[in-house]
Amino acid sequence: MRLLALRLSALGDVIHTIPAAIALRDSGAEVSWVVEAPYAEMVEIVAGARAIPVAMKRWGRHLIASRAAIATAHRAMRGHDVSVDFQGLVKSAALGLVAGAPIRYGFDREAVREKPALLFTNRHIIVDRSRHVVDWNLQLAAAISPASHQSPSTPHWERFLAPGMETFANRIVLLPGAGHRSKQWPVERFAEVARRVGQRALIVWGPGEEDLARAVGAPMAPPTNLRELATTLRNASLVIGGDTGPLHLAAALGTRVVGLYGPTNPRRNGPYGQSQSCLSSYDESRAMEAIPADSVMRCVEKILPT
Repeated sequence: MRLLALRLSALGDVIHTIPAAIALRDSGAEVSWVVEAPYAEMVEIVAGARAIPVAMKRWGRHLIASRAAIATAHRAMRGHDVSVDFQGLVKSAALGLVAGAPIRYGFDREAVREKPALLFTNRHIIVDRSRHVVDWNLQLAAAISPASHQSPSTPHWERFLAPGMETFANRIVLLPGAGHRSKQWPVERFAEVARRVGQRALIVWGPGEEDLARAVGAPMAPPTNLRELATTLRNASLVIGGDTGPLHLAAALGTRVVGLYGPTNPRRNGPYGQSQSCLSSYDESRAMEAIPADSVMRCVEKILPT
């Protein structure tokens, strides 16, 4: 079976889809994965899938200039027997139809993120929405191929790591940034945690986050690409952050984490396998400022007793 996986972005969501892609590959499917270009190398190395890189936003803004790239991606999408939309959006589900896949799987009405996406899929799968989104994806994979393993092969994360980041080993990494401001824990609380953990603190930041990182007032990692970021997180003794791609990357790499959750549900979107290490205001105010620094430090001391 030639299968087209559709999960375009973002980093954390792509990471949450890797186990399902591996399960499908383990069942004998030939998996191609349509994904935003920054994550294509990760998909190929870690999940063992053939990546079809896209740049949906840029293509939408520069349609004429992007014609050649769009045509290349479209050709790569053609010829698959089955598509599976792990994203639940119109832009992802529609690609299965554009690719010409005759059988197009996706989540059912209760789980899909954009209801019009249902128009582009013709197999709608019910999942247990009380479970983590990784489990949703595995249930979707099992519906496509009952032979897919519920415990898929181990992702090839070690092959993705970059050399040369050993300087930052055994640090307590703080992630002050987040994709949405509502997911950011107050910077002054990160500063308090950094002060209390002392020389072990290391601030890791991404594009557009340098000023925020500097405001924490602790040593900062240099700018990193995705593979260098993975290595830094893998070498850390602990990672503290909100519902962000780097936090999920750290959890996937097996690094211990403390997740800080307000507007998003940690039972669905928490660091997979480490939900017991989440501090959350989701069931109350859903405000990040409702999480005190003292609670974070208690978690740090429990995970890394002195």
